Amino acid sequence: MNFRYLATAVAATLWLGASAAETHDDPTLWVNPFVGTSNFGTTNPGAIVPNGMMSVVPFNVMGSDTNVFDKDARWWSTPYEFKNKFFTGYAHGSLSGVGCPDMGSLLTMATTGPLNVNYKEYGSAYTEEKASPGYYTNKLSKYDIITEATATARSAVERYTFPGGDGNILINLCQGLTNESGATVRRVSDTEIEGSKLLGTFCYNPQKVFPVYFVARVSKKPSTSGYWKMQPEMTGVEAEWTPDDGTYKLYTQYGRDLSGDDIGYWWSYRDLKPGEQIEVSLGISYVSIANARENLEKEQKGKDFDKILAEARTQWRNDLGRIAVTGGTDEQKQVFYTALYHALIHPNILTDVNGQYPQMEGFENLTVPEGHQRYTVFSLWDTYRNVHQLMTLAYPERQIDMVRSMVDMSKEWGWLPKWELYGRETFTMEGDPAIP
Repeated sequence: MNFRYLATAVAATLWLGASAAETHDDPTLWVNPFVGTSNFGTTNPGAIVPNGMMSVVPFNVMGSDTNVFDKDARWWSTPYEFKNKFFTGYAHGSLSGVGCPDMGSLLTMATTGPLNVNYKEYGSAYTEEKASPGYYTNKLSKYDIITEATATARSAVERYTFPGGDGNILINLCQGLTNESGATVRRVSDTEIEGSKLLGTFCYNPQKVFPVYFVARVSKKPSTSGYWKMQPEMTGVEAEWTPDDGTYKLYTQYGRDLSGDDIGYWWSYRDLKPGEQIEVSLGISYVSIANARENLEKEQKGKDFDKILAEARTQWRNDLGRIAVTGGTDEQKQVFYTALYHALIHPNILTDVNGQYPQMEGFENLTVPEGHQRYTVFSLWDTYRNVHQLMTLAYPERQIDMVRSMVDMSKEWGWLPKWELYGRETFTMEGDPAIP
């Protein structure tokens, strides 16, 4: 790999604001999202749009002895490892390229047959795995279900193609990468739930926790639905009072709020037709449930999976197309555009569609001026050397808002960020990298 040549080529052919069409190529075709997903690279092949709040990531690092790397057996900081092949759902909101575990929660899963809510049992091997900017798909070997995922800036949509018969959609609210536990969920209607999940304790800091709020919808009314919760193990006479001692209890006649450390929600379907598809849409916010719903409605109203996917691909085509590389080998183009793709994941937006965001190290919700964004995930000891210089050259409108975000953080809590994560200062690494 001739990096000197590549740098020269890029410097000689940089257009600010150029569209992908002007490069006479589709740069997304050169991106390989599986680069960095093994050998502790800690990237993932999930669906995301440039600098988006939402990422939809295949979760394959728990629940099976077949896993080469498992989050429950070691320190592990990514929801996906290429060598693992045991899928337990899609995580919503994940970090890319980091060295400490956090986020990677709100896991959605599709199954067939009788309802089973134990992830060690409902997880599945998979084949036919593919990924491109804004899209991921695989086929679950255990169920013959095709799963697909794409995203908007603040919401996700998955499409599950069933083989027919009985099927289930599960949302596991408490498993994930975060070391923090606890969630709350409430049934809104036959096809919608809402709630929150506590995240945090990034890089050994137990006080740095924060909530993510969500609204989830399914496209088809279920035959039955309900909650689940893991029950404590009891002994002696106490154990005789409950048939669910030490197991997952299914709530089939309850429809109010449910909270706990190991809970979830399920929708079950009877007599699905062969090839029938069910879509799951999920919006998130770090401010409120109301904002999560507004994010979902404004970004997905009137759109199906294919429309949202097309828009995600267009965003990536235009963003990657701001830099055109001429000459070189196919391998060099793949290296360059895959690296540029990874550079456009973080920092990511924190603002909801109404402009609100959580105050830095505070308890209020603030609002950015119209036309601007608040950014988060400032791993500045990694990025001050080159990522922000790249943003200045090729994406200056975003870099300006990133700088404004850092300055506003200093106004909100008294200092520039070091390693800021969703409104919390994790104090990871040394020095003050925000200054340079």
